[in-house]
Amino acid sequence: MARADLLISLIKSISKGDQLAVRRAIDGIISDERENKHHLLADRLASIVRENGEPTRRPGRILNDGIEHLLYHRMPERRLPEIILSQKNRAVIEELVEEHHRADLLKSYGLIPRNRLMFIGPPGNGKTTLAEALANELMVPFLIVRYEGLIGSFLGETASRLQKIFDFACQQKCVLFFDEFDVVGKERGDTHETGEIKRVVSSLLLQIDALPSYSVVVVASNHAQLLDSAVWRRFQIRIELPRPTQAQLIGFLQNYEEERSLKFGLHARTIVKRVSFDSFSALEDFCRDVYRRAVLDRQQDNARKITECKILQWRDQLKITKATSRHDA
Repeated sequence: MARADLLISLIKSISKGDQLAVRRAIDGIISDERENKHHLLADRLASIVRENGEPTRRPGRILNDGIEHLLYHRMPERRLPEIILSQKNRAVIEELVEEHHRADLLKSYGLIPRNRLMFIGPPGNGKTTLAEALANELMVPFLIVRYEGLIGSFLGETASRLQKIFDFACQQKCVLFFDEFDVVGKERGDTHETGEIKRVVSSLLLQIDALPSYSVVVVASNHAQLLDSAVWRRFQIRIELPRPTQAQLIGFLQNYEEERSLKFGLHARTIVKRVSFDSFSALEDFCRDVYRRAVLDRQQDNARKITECKILQWRDQLKITKATSRHDA
């Protein structure tokens, strides 16, 4: 039998008329049944979904005119099972998701779900992707802070705009995402920074503290050493997303093949050895290059020649990138 939290999510989504959330709840039930070895039931449910077509979200604007220049709303499509994570990090995220799906039980005991997360690590290794997947699992909007609209040149302007962002996030369930968080969360003791940035950090800390538990804030940073020490203490969950291991890169390639019925024509281990991918984003771009060409040439069943060609192209590209990085350093 499906987990109670999944059934509750399904009924709530149906009552709200949110067809996309209904589909996500059904996907969760199907996945749960497969994990419980109920393959016949899972296959039957999947067949019913396919026969009735893909649902669409009911129309309606998430952002209003007063906030659109500060936030970007992205429909979350990434799913947690598709993301390559360490067992430890996956367990932490899955536990957080359970806390929010069972928030009523926690509240009956005087507890609330955790809602403040920090992702740390080099660029291109899944910080934004994981935040999006979290929004998908929680079935809430994924809101990304737009720094070009946030940062102002006048005294108090940035802090005022931050207030607007958090006021909006308090009005609904959502995942609010700050990429490159060191832009606004810098160490206040840095002698090179102005008094304005110090006021911004102080305002930011107050806003984070006041955020209700049903709204989740996720911040990401490539330069965690620049963050104010008080910022660290605000986040109940801190996850490091380092550069991928060879095993993780191989797993990513294998998942990509399976999900798209694509045959690279070379073993995943061979591809990883021949191209020194330093991030998941680079590997994903490589996979898309192969897949795009394979679709155009109708060679999804055996894309070995295409894969060989793309390996040579990507080895050259990564050499140029690394040489440029060394020069800049």
